[in-house]
Order: sequence, then C-alpha cells, then structure tokens
Amino acid sequence: MVLRPRTLSMLLALAATAATAQQPPLAPPERPPAAYWTDAWRGWHFYEAPPLEPELEQEDPPTAPRAGASAPQRPAELIDFERMQRALEDSRNIAIMRPTEDNVRRYMELEMQVVGRASYFADVAQRVAWATPSLDPTLHGRPVNATALDVFERQQQTERASTVAALGRDHVLFFFYRSDCPYCHAFAPILKAFEARYGVQVVAIGLDGGLLPSFPQARQDNGIATALQVSQVPAVFLAQPASGTITPIGFGVLSESQLLERITIVTSPQSQALLPGAVRQLVLP
Repeated sequence: MVLRPRTLSMLLALAATAATAQQPPLAPPERPPAAYWTDAWRGWHFYEAPPLEPELEQEDPPTAPRAGASAPQRPAELIDFERMQRALEDSRNIAIMRPTEDNVRRYMELEMQVVGRASYFADVAQRVAWATPSLDPTLHGRPVNATALDVFERQQQTERASTVAALGRDHVLFFFYRSDCPYCHAFAPILKAFEARYGVQVVAIGLDGGLLPSFPQARQDNGIATALQVSQVPAVFLAQPASGTITPIGFGVLSESQLLERITIVTSPQSQALLPGAVRQLVLP
C-alpha cells in the first residue's frame, strides 16, 4: 500500500500529538524577580520596599516577683536610722571640707540630735535593767557598790583560800630568783608568808648560785629554768610533781591576793581549755 505524502504527514502529526498527551507538561524555568529598573512601567525613580522577614517568636520576659511576696518590708525605724546616719556623715564631711560657720553649725545640730536619742536610749535601758534582775550588770560579776564590793571581795578571798589550800596537798610553787635582784629580795618574804598561811610549799631555785634570807636552803638551777624558758625574775610556777604538770603564775612582784587569784584561775577547767599551751609537762625529780 502506497501512502500519499499528505496522508503520511497527517499520521506523523497524530503520533506526535498522542506522545505529547502521555507525557506531563514541563514547568517553565523559574526566573529571578526582575529589578525595578528593568520594568519600564515603574520608572527609574520608583521605590520598592524590601520583602518583610519572618518575625521571630519572642518569649515573654520572666515575671518579677512581687516585693511583698518575696522579701519582707524593712521596719520604718531602720530606714529612719539610716537616713539620720547618712545625714550626719554627710554634714560632717561637708563641714570638714568646707568649715564655714553654717556648715559647722548644721553638723553640730545634727550631732546634738543623735546624742539626745542615745541618751534617751541609755535611760530606758537603765530602767529596764532595774526592773529585770537578769539584765542588771551590777548583779552579775564584780559589784560597783562599795558595801557590796567589800562583801564580794571577802567571799572571793574565802573561796580562793580554800581552793589553794586544797591544791597544797599535791602542788608546789617554784620560785626562780637571782641573789642580786632587788625585786626577788622584796618578793621572797611575801612568798614565805603565803607558804605559811595556805600550806603550799615554795621551792626557791637560784639562777646564780646565791641565797636569799627568806630561803636559806634554796636549790640551785639544774636546767629546769632553761626547760621552762625563764628569762626574767622573779618568776613563779605552779607544779604538780606527781604528774609533771607546770603552769606559769606570773613574773615580777605579786601580792598575796594576786597569787590567790592567779592560782585559782589557772587551775580552773575553763582556763586550761582557753590556754592549753601554757601548761607544760616535765619530769620532776
């Protein structure tokens, strides 16, 4: 069968149309947006705003706690006190840097107000102490009244004397001296009387080989002064030979009441806990 040219052209056109119908149409290529100056209808001086950027979601700021809920309000008295204190300091500094009559007078007036408040406080505190025995300082410790002070000292003397007399059973006093020391000569009779009154044996130890009239049988130093680091005389130490415990009592001339007071204090448990380094251990002959 011979096809005519026109018939052949029609068949080819139909086949192309069928193939095109089976394939999906191609999307035209994307073109970048044209600049405004390429569009004649916009004109050269046309302004186009840039596209808006997407807004970022903003987090809500943390809610500050209410002042009344988180922290209690300060008393008004503290606020007034700080204001008064700041005003006094400022007026003083101004008066120092510029001591004019007005500045100095202003500072002195504020100072008088503060002194008045302090005096009023002292009066109220005194009345409170009078009405409350546990807060009255005159009823605790050493009294200030002359009659009460005399009673207090007699009571203290009696208690300390009994304490020292009990210590005399197993304690002795080491008395370090030099025969050429005038203070040692003045202190020796006091120690001798103390020994006779309270029964505490006094062991006199000479550092230079000499003797004292009050202690004609004094011992000579055998190295114990060096072990105790005795650098000044007269010196008194309280010793317990059985345990080898030695505690310094004092240096220089001491009165009988001072000896009683110091011996009682250094042998108390509270004193040993406060100053444990003062107590030393030596092997005593």
